[in-house]
Amino acid sequence: MSNAVASPPPPARRRVPLAVKVAYTAFVCVLVPFYWHTYGPTNFLYFCDIALLMSVPAVWLENSLLVSMPAVGILLPQSLWMIDFLGAAVGLPLTGMTGYMFDPGIPLLARGLSFFHFWLPLLLVWLVWRLGYDRRALPAWTLLAWVLLLLSYFLLPPPPPPADNPNLPVNVNNVYGMSPDQPQTWMPPLVYLALLLVGMPLVLYLPVHLVLRKVCPQAPRSPCI
Repeated sequence: MSNAVASPPPPARRRVPLAVKVAYTAFVCVLVPFYWHTYGPTNFLYFCDIALLMSVPAVWLENSLLVSMPAVGILLPQSLWMIDFLGAAVGLPLTGMTGYMFDPGIPLLARGLSFFHFWLPLLLVWLVWRLGYDRRALPAWTLLAWVLLLLSYFLLPPPPPPADNPNLPVNVNNVYGMSPDQPQTWMPPLVYLALLLVGMPLVLYLPVHLVLRKVCPQAPRSPCI
């Protein structure tokens, strides 16, 4: 019988470079205290901020589900942000939603941090490509979105922001309409909320799910954490 000792298996290849993990975490560590102080903790109930925070454990754990969920949730809305920003940069804004990025009255740090709306979708696409797409992302993000929408409607204030606290987040996740200045009036508020609960998964999440399922590698089945 051979006395040879089996060699240990080679270390698993890191799928997300350490430099990406450290740089991303450092950015979030700068953004969180600034946003908390400037806007308050309810600002972190926005879908885009949830996606930003969720991606921290996602990159360190290299967990495909935690990457796939924010990808499904924000790729379409943030693509609109990206297009509007590029249009505004050349004087042709699409919706005006990124006009604040060119407002010299807003501190440069605040605008620089908000630029994550542009690069985070690109990072998520790259991460999904590296880690694989987890098909559970669609139902998982949908459930999370429903919770965030209900919290935003029943616990957070409608527009407009109060005069003594203009930075207070209002109309979080557009649960009162698309305007930051006044609630929508063209249908009953609860009917509008119901349309969001049904429409967002169908219009914003399902198309991204279908595309990512088609073009990205399928992730192996894994737990959430």
